[in-house]
Amino acid sequence: SKGNPHYEFLGVTRYWRYSRERMQELYEQGKIVQSKPGVVPRYKRYLDEGVGVPIGSLWDDIKSIQSHDLERLGYPTQKPLKLMERILEISSQPNDIVLDAFCGCGTALVAAEKLGRQWLGIDISPTSCRVMANRLRKECALRENEDLWRAGRGFIVRDLPRSEAELRKIPPFEFENWAVIALGGIPNKAQVGDKGIDGRIYPVSAIEHRRDAAQRREREAGARELGFMDQWYPIQVKQKDKTGRPDIDSFEAVMAREERTKGFFVSFDYSSDAMTEIDRYFRQTGKVIVPLTVKEILDEQIAQNLA
Repeated sequence: SKGNPHYEFLGVTRYWRYSRERMQELYEQGKIVQSKPGVVPRYKRYLDEGVGVPIGSLWDDIKSIQSHDLERLGYPTQKPLKLMERILEISSQPNDIVLDAFCGCGTALVAAEKLGRQWLGIDISPTSCRVMANRLRKECALRENEDLWRAGRGFIVRDLPRSEAELRKIPPFEFENWAVIALGGIPNKAQVGDKGIDGRIYPVSAIEHRRDAAQRREREAGARELGFMDQWYPIQVKQKDKTGRPDIDSFEAVMAREERTKGFFVSFDYSSDAMTEIDRYFRQTGKVIVPLTVKEILDEQIAQNLA
C-alpha cells in the first residue's frame, strides 16, 4: 500500500491472468482475440464448452398438448413428446432401459425409441396398447413382429385381446375404443353424450387442412374441437352378437344430421335386414355405410387399409 515502506503505490488496474507460456498456448488454440494492437486481448469462449444454466424445477417452455397440435392423438392424458425427451435425456444414457408402468398412449416409449434407449411399457387398457402399437408403427417406423423384436428392430404386444371371445368380455367403452383405434380413427373422450358417434376417421387428405388451419384455430375462441376439419367419417360401434335394422336406421339419422356421405359401423355380425337396409340406403341416397365385423377388424391388414 502507499504507506508501506516496502512497497510503492503504482495504481495498477490491469494485469496478466495467465503466464506468457499459457497465453501463447491459448493463442495457438484460437482462443485469444485481439481486435487491434494495444487493445486488451479477450478470451474466446465456444458454446459447446460452456456448462450452460442449470435447469430449474419449473419448466414453462414446453406447452401442453393443444387441440390443433399435429402430435395430438385425442388421448386424455397425452404428454408432449418434447417433455418426455427432456426427462429421458437428463435421466438416462443411450441404450439404458426405460420402464413406463402406466404408459397410456406411449409418449415415453416413442421418446425412448427416438433417443436410442431400450424400453418396456405396461398398461391395463387394451385401448392404450393399440394406441401405442399404431404410434410406434407410424412415428418410429417399427414393425410389430416377434422375430424383429428379438433382433432389436421391432416390438411386440403381450396379452392384448386378439379373439372375438376376449373382446366380448371387455367393458363396452373399452370395446368401442378398441374398434375405433383399430380402424385408425379417434375415439370420443366421454362415455356419454356421444350423439351416436363413437369415433371419427380423418382421411389422409384432411391432414393438410389440419396443418393449414392450425393458426386460425387458435384465433377462433370457442370453436368446436377439430371443427376446422370438415372431412371426417363417423364410426358407430355395437358390442352385440347381431346388429339389426333399427341400429342402422339410427346411424343413418346420425349421418344425415352431420351431413356425412360415408360412415363405418362395427359389430360382431349383422342381420339380413340390416344388410338390406345398408344397400337400400346407398341406392337411394348415394351415401355409404361400411359394415365391419370384429373378425374382419382382427385382421391387421384391414385395419391398416382403413387408417
